[in-house]
Order: sequence, then structure tokens, then C-alpha cells
Amino acid sequence: MTYKILIVDDDPDLCKLLSLKLESTLFEIRVASNGLEGLQVSYEYQPDLIILDVMMPKMDGFETCKRLRELSNVPIILLTAKSEEKDVLQGFNSGADDYLRKPFSRNELSARIMTVLSRKYVQDSHSGYYNDGNLSIDLNQQVVYKQGVRIHLTKIEFRLLANLLSHQGTIVSHAALLRGVWGSGYKEAKSLLSLYIRYLRQKIEDDPSNPVYIRTEWGIGYWFTPMAPANKYSLPLSHQKVKFRDSIQNFNGE
Repeated sequence: MTYKILIVDDDPDLCKLLSLKLESTLFEIRVASNGLEGLQVSYEYQPDLIILDVMMPKMDGFETCKRLRELSNVPIILLTAKSEEKDVLQGFNSGADDYLRKPFSRNELSARIMTVLSRKYVQDSHSGYYNDGNLSIDLNQQVVYKQGVRIHLTKIEFRLLANLLSHQGTIVSHAALLRGVWGSGYKEAKSLLSLYIRYLRQKIEDDPSNPVYIRTEWGIGYWFTPMAPANKYSLPLSHQKVKFRDSIQNFNGE
């Protein structure tokens, strides 16, 4: 999977250097030269993470960060030469996920990026939402999408998926799944569980015979394997458009 990174900085040399350091099969890079352009590109590009410089003319990184937070919960790493505690606190209070002081190495920046992406993914999954760009699951709304197309699950199938997702990365025993999905009277009905696991794989897996999401631990149970950090844009695009328009108008009117 390739992660889309947006760099917002008014220093073209630094942007070029960061792009060269980061661009790879793992990261796809887009650049914006100031805060206002950063808002525009963020809305259009829908990045997985934003690297945002603090010291910029017109709209500094703190203000840009606040306005980005009105659009989405995209992970944001602030870059700055400032190291005083008050500056760090201001960055976090603006909504940043991390704060990286200059100068820094490529390895440090890459490590920070992956840490923030992983942390955001865990937060989203605990909130009942999963999205890896291929499979999207909203436990609260009880909807599942695969490659943007809604998948119809029966109530039993959805309860089974919800049980697995709520314990993702952890093996859930046959008995626990049967009890959680069908009730205590079905704790020995392993063949029923196996049947519905097959139904579920046929709907959400690309290759049900070689599943990547719903794994089997033979003789014990099943577990859901998360594939990648979730898409972080929590607002529908129509709402993002209104927020973006209001943010630009408010800034221009100041």
C-alpha cells in the first residue's frame, strides 16, 4: 500500500529535499507552498498524513492545523525549529498528532510517520470504524463497503464480523464467537460457525480460499487481521467542501 503524504512548507528547497527523502513505493508525495494552498490541496488530494511547517507567512502552521481539523482528523506532524515547551504545547493544542524539531534525519521522520499512521489506525478501529482503502466497515451504522461498493450482509454475518473486528488482531475462540453471535445455547455448533465464516469470506475476501482478513487458528478459533491504516477523513466530501469554503472565507475576511 502507498500512503499519500502532503508537505506544506514555504521553503521550496526543504520541500524538494523532503520529497526526495520520502518518495518511494511506500510514500506518494504532494507539496503545498503555504497554509491556504495546503487547505486546498488537502481537500482535493485526501492525504493519509500531512507534514506541516510552523513558520509560514500569512497563515502559520498552528492556524493551518486548526483549520485542517475542521475538515478532517487526518494525522498531522508539525515541523519547527522552535523547541520551547510553550511552542510544543501550542502545536498539540492546535490539533497536531506529533511535533518534530529541525534538524532531523530521514529515518527519524519516516519512523514518526509510520508511528502516527499506526496510532491513528488503532484509534479509528477502537471507535467502531475500519477502512484500509479496500474494505470499509462502520459498526455504528452497520454498513460494509468493498472497493467503494456496498456489501449486503445478513444480521448474523454482520454480528459475526463485528465480533471479530472488535477483537482484531486477537484470536477469538469458537465458543466465544458462537456465544456472542448466536447465544449460549449454540456453544457447541462449530459447523454452523464454520459455515458462516465461509459466507462472510465469500463477501469480503478477494480470494475466499486464501483469506487475508478472517484468519483461522486451527482447533481454537478465528481472528480478524487489519491490513493498513484507516482512511482518516471522517467528514463526507460534501461537508468537507462547506468547511473548506468557510475556512477560506473566514481567513480572507480577517
